[in-house]
Amino acid sequence: MPTSSSSSSSSSSSSSSSSSSSSSSSPPRKPASSREIPAWGRRLRTGWCRGVWVMGSWISSIVRPEEEAGGLGDLPESCVAEVLLYLDPLEICRAARLSRAFRGAASADFVWEKKLPKNYGYLMGLASGDRRPGKETSLCKKEIYARLCRPNPFDGGTKEFWLEKSSGGICLSISSKALLITGIGDRRYWKYLPTDESRFGTVAYLQQVWWFEVNGGIDFCFPAGTYSLFVRLHLGRASKRFGRRICSSEHVHGWDRKPVQFQLSTSNGHRLLSQCYLSKPGSWILYHAGDFVVDNCNAPTTLRFSMTQIDCTHTKGGLCVDSVLIYPGGFRQRKVSSTSITTSPPLAARIDVTAFDALLARTPDNE
Repeated sequence: MPTSSSSSSSSSSSSSSSSSSSSSSSPPRKPASSREIPAWGRRLRTGWCRGVWVMGSWISSIVRPEEEAGGLGDLPESCVAEVLLYLDPLEICRAARLSRAFRGAASADFVWEKKLPKNYGYLMGLASGDRRPGKETSLCKKEIYARLCRPNPFDGGTKEFWLEKSSGGICLSISSKALLITGIGDRRYWKYLPTDESRFGTVAYLQQVWWFEVNGGIDFCFPAGTYSLFVRLHLGRASKRFGRRICSSEHVHGWDRKPVQFQLSTSNGHRLLSQCYLSKPGSWILYHAGDFVVDNCNAPTTLRFSMTQIDCTHTKGGLCVDSVLIYPGGFRQRKVSSTSITTSPPLAARIDVTAFDALLARTPDNE
């Protein structure tokens, strides 16, 4: 029976070989859970996973405290405050949006105290109407700075002062109603006109006069520094018709024949006299009357100024007098370009002090 055994073995070997060959030729079957996913499905699943990962990292960066995130949040507030001392107020407010440390340092009292004028206590008393020295306030230094940057009227609303936001310099405006204008009580020559082109709501309008003279003064504790004085004038009478601004030049005459003289004197001995012609009807112009220097911010500075055209050989009229403005030296020229500025002659070309005294001696009060 050896033949049958060999045949069975050969048949078994052949069957095994056939099964192995068949198994090698056909690929293995994948389980149902890991069946092949279409290409669009794989892209969708990959994008979803990546979106979850990105969103998770973004949320974790928000939830995580800034100390773990690193960067600007690692800086202590004391170091940030030392850096903010070298920035101007507007840059400090922008830096406060960078991080919590910058926001906390931007509210520090010693940072804003450096930006305030040295006599800010006097200014706060003037703004609140309480001029008692040493009066305490519950406001922090940043709030005091913001309070002083708003227009602060005093002396019955005829004068205003404010801090320039970017530099902290003091600015001051004096209304035409606070000026001594010769003939203002006679409506044949002068009258007050309501207008929205003045911060005080009214301007003094000259119809016609032979003797033109405007005087004014103020006692104020200016912070130490250099200041410029301007007079805001307008040739012609402005009004509105059907919503449009029009200007009547009916009474404008006599200003091209003789220049207007500006006088300025201070209690610390500064005296200036300059002159220029009035021009450009229909537009508000700041005429530069002169500059003065303040050395002591704790003592009031007495400032006297005038504007005259007292040549009685001809009449003049058609002039609007709005206000007298005082700005830190160089500020107005650098910051404002929409308003025309006529600068007085340089110091070397100005009239001598003896001529200034002679002109004062010719005023009606001294005659």
